[in-house]
Amino acid sequence: MWKLLTRKVSPSKTDKKLLTAIHTIAGFTPSNLELYKLAVLHSSKGKETKGFRESNERLEYLGDAILGAAVADYLFKKYPFKDEGFLTEIRSRIVNRESLNHIARKIGVSSIVQFDHKNAQLQQVILGNALEAIVGAIYLDKGYIKCKKFVIDKLIQPYFDLELVVSSNTNFKSKVIEWVQRNGKDIRFEVTIIKKAKNTKEFIAQVFIEEQPFGQGYGYTKKKAEQDAAEKTCELLAIA
Repeated sequence: MWKLLTRKVSPSKTDKKLLTAIHTIAGFTPSNLELYKLAVLHSSKGKETKGFRESNERLEYLGDAILGAAVADYLFKKYPFKDEGFLTEIRSRIVNRESLNHIARKIGVSSIVQFDHKNAQLQQVILGNALEAIVGAIYLDKGYIKCKKFVIDKLIQPYFDLELVVSSNTNFKSKVIEWVQRNGKDIRFEVTIIKKAKNTKEFIAQVFIEEQPFGQGYGYTKKKAEQDAAEKTCELLAIA
């Protein structure tokens, strides 16, 4: 009877899958799996208890701050003679919504994130949000030093050519506006809030040229969302 009461409960198939995925993504075994379960849980799948819906939004908020700090620290040391304007611009190019979505897709976050698949619009931002939440979970689980190492070794260095990032011109909105003016066309940017949590908002921007939809972008500010939408429009129209 005593053996029965003290027997360890084997992890479920879902837990094993998450453990394996986090080990593959981060290079270590989680100490507190519950943090990572929450990190991959979107509010559209969370249970509501006493007016509070379980989701990864709080971890996402924390992860966004930790990710920004880790990248800022890395750039500060890599470019000792650059001013704060340069460092801020390069950091924003690295941690923008499109970049995070791309990295999250590459490292396999899509295989573990839980959300309502019926919401097509949500699918455009859910991966980057979950990646930020995972960063927050790693910070709480393993501490800042190990979390910073994860950000630099697993997210930044494998997926960014910093020379290319530094040399690229990101004022895509100006490029698109100049193009439509040269071609005698009308352009407008339509921006709406697609997510509003306690501490964060996320925006979606749509470019319309002659009332035809072109690039769609995302960001935590209207400016970033418009730049993202403009960049995609440049790609669609082959604007160099």
